[in-house]
Amino acid sequence: MGTPSTPSTAVAALEAVFGPASDAGFGSATFTGPTGADLEPVARATYRRFVGAKWERFGEAAWMGPWRRVYARPAGAARDVVAELAALPDREARSSAGAMVDGLEDAARGKAALAAAFDATDVTRFEVYNAGDGEAMSGVVLVGARGPADPVTIVAFLLD
Repeated sequence: MGTPSTPSTAVAALEAVFGPASDAGFGSATFTGPTGADLEPVARATYRRFVGAKWERFGEAAWMGPWRRVYARPAGAARDVVAELAALPDREARSSAGAMVDGLEDAARGKAALAAAFDATDVTRFEVYNAGDGEAMSGVVLVGARGPADPVTIVAFLLD
């Protein structure tokens, strides 16, 4: 587990499955963030961008109520994003991640895209955040970093 892949190839594979950057606030989308960044602020800003106009309509408190980091890959841990998502300690996030992965038309392609993006040998950090509005919408934000010169890779997912 953990093979080399270029960031641009990995992002293209994610976009093909989860969609490109979007402010629809529903479904899934793939984003890139600044290089060498602290992951939580990047994940939070991307989440806000993904939610789009709904952020202002329902207010930050609604969207940030469920927000929390539910997983950070330990240094030296096995790189298996699909297994990591299936074993998230947070039940709500685990359910959302399961819907994101298993609800795909081509789950094998989605799992391969996630692995290329987050299991590559040069991925230095991987974190998962719980997302949603605390009522109808729930989801996850996955964020991974490679080297200091590579953009951060983010997948946002929200469903009701």
